[in-house]
Order: sequence, then structure tokens, then C-alpha cells
Amino acid sequence: MIRDVGGSYRRAIVETVRQFSGWAPEPAAIDALKGEGRWNNDWQASMELLRRRGMAPLPAWGELVAAFSGNYFGGDPEGDPGLWRGFIGSEPLLVDGPFFAALSDRGIAWGFVSGAEPPSARFVLEQRLGLVAPPLIAMGQAPDKPDPTGLLALAARLAGVPLGAGAPPVAYLGDTVADVETVRQARARVPGQRFEALAVAPPHLHEPGRQADRQRYEAQLHQAGADRVLGSTRQVLELFSAPSPPAP
Repeated sequence: MIRDVGGSYRRAIVETVRQFSGWAPEPAAIDALKGEGRWNNDWQASMELLRRRGMAPLPAWGELVAAFSGNYFGGDPEGDPGLWRGFIGSEPLLVDGPFFAALSDRGIAWGFVSGAEPPSARFVLEQRLGLVAPPLIAMGQAPDKPDPTGLLALAARLAGVPLGAGAPPVAYLGDTVADVETVRQARARVPGQRFEALAVAPPHLHEPGRQADRQRYEAQLHQAGADRVLGSTRQVLELFSAPSPPAP
């Protein structure tokens, strides 16, 4: 998890649902939906919230996607990011360029399997974080999570060898039950490969007064099969030893 999407993607869900139904779902409703492990795609999540609200008929798929894109990008997704006026401008970063440099210094290959649209993912990774051609599989480049196809493709690319008993271990960090389930399905598809499911609760659950909500969410992540639930993305660095200084 590299950015706080509470004021962007999640806000776009709320505003898209409100646009079609007049109802604004509370954050807890979105957390509960995400906790089911099936709604990683926010377009589908928006439509499902409308369906559960009892809206009939539901909007056409293309109409909903266009409304969501208008809320999130506020401009042409394939156009100049400088012209975007949507919620994408309200995404605090949770890591920085030196974080990835520290991973590389530890001999760890890294990349991204994202449910975000490619323009959104590239904008954050390349323009805001300054990463050069980062390994990325985004929306539309593989089936939506929890299908593990994207994770397996990226892991094999980073490993440089076929996945299996002889390949390096693979760790994947996410903030939803779908992310954890993606690792579980990857294990089933390549049983000889070592996978580790790392998870972290979304930033809005780390706000003051939300401890009980965060604990419930983290319990869902554990129940789904997370091997470790971290306090933040940066805590990943604590799981790996820092490089040893050169001998004098």
C-alpha cells in the first residue's frame, strides 16, 4: 500500500453511488464490502452498493464507469495529468522513493500489482514517487484480484526463474481481504512456491478513535489468511536485514 485512497478512490465510490441513488454510503459500509474479499474493483463495488441499496434499474455499466472516472480523474485519464481536477489530487503518499531504494539495497526485487487504472498507477509511481519504469501490472492487464494471474506473472518476472520450489520467496502486501486471498490462490496454483501474505489496515482506520474498528479489520485480514499484519507499509523494511557494512 503506497497511497491513502480514502479521499480519492473511496470518495469516488461514495460520490458515484450518491450521483445515481442520492445515498452516500458510510466508510463502514465500504469497509464491510471490501471485507468480503470480492470487490477489489471499485467500479464493481460501486455497482454492488447500488444493487444492495435496492436501486432498479441499475445504471448502465459504461455510464457508471464514466461517472466514476469523472469523480476520480476529473479529466481525460489518458490526457495530461496537469489537467486532472478530480479526487486523484487528494492522495497522500505513504512511502517515498528512498523506501524502494532501501528495498533494493537489501537485495529485494519489487513491483506492483494494482487494481488501479494504468494512468493512475503510472502517475503515482513515476511522477509522484519518481520511480523509473517500475514493474507494474494494473487494471486490465490481468484479471482482477483475487485472481492470482497478475501476481504470478509479476513474481516470475522479478524472480527471473520459473516459480516453484527453487525460486526465491514471494511476499505480497495489500490492505484488503482480496489481496490476502490473491496470495492464497497463488499458493494453490503454484504449490511448490513459498508465498507470504502481508497486510496492513487502510490509513483511515489508523485515525484517532478508530482503534476498535482497526482491530476488527485486522482480525478479518488474519482470518482471511494473512501471515503478518503490519502497522504501516514502511514496516516492511523491518522484516528484512539491512545490508552489512563493507569490511575495513
